[in-house]
Amino acid sequence: MSTVRAGVQLRDVRGRLVALPVERWFGPIETIDLRVLDLVRGGPVLDVGCGPGRHVAALAERGVPALGIDITASALDVARGRGACVMNRSVFDRIPAAGRWASVLLLDGNVGIGGQPGVLLRRVRDLLRPGGTVIVELDPPSARHAARLVHFEVEAVAGPWFSLAIVTIDDIAALARSSGFTPARVWRDGRRWFGMLRREERAA
Repeated sequence: MSTVRAGVQLRDVRGRLVALPVERWFGPIETIDLRVLDLVRGGPVLDVGCGPGRHVAALAERGVPALGIDITASALDVARGRGACVMNRSVFDRIPAAGRWASVLLLDGNVGIGGQPGVLLRRVRDLLRPGGTVIVELDPPSARHAARLVHFEVEAVAGPWFSLAIVTIDDIAALARSSGFTPARVWRDGRRWFGMLRREERAA
């Protein structure tokens, strides 16, 4: 895994390196992540933007049914090497078991995938069963909100471009309510911020 981690970069359209914790994403799962996964009560679980699949693999080790989806083939190769069940697919494409997922993970800032968090959350709502939950990882209150067009380079292999927006801990309550969710809780663990949203039973 160390070779893969050393060859992973995230760049914007101007060729600049983007200062995000890419090494952590491709490294072994951390204690903070395991505490987040403790909140997943059974399955099935859909990990949107799963990348190298550390959360999917950890859930599988716990006996929790989980599927990861991502559009970066080289990252999915890493996930499969970990034994994670993953698919090369966008969340906006046809997803298996739509409307029946118990939980959706939007960790590592993936609530910003596509550059329009509200659109993404409404799509995720359609994938969840009534009362299902979303766990999101958020940016701190001071984070800048500008969306960026970025792609991964894994061992010099470039993945597809995608837009990535910033959603802070201060944004999530209003965003959740406008997308058909009830904010269940928000918390900080070390230097990382998280939120749990619950799908409302009735249509938003």
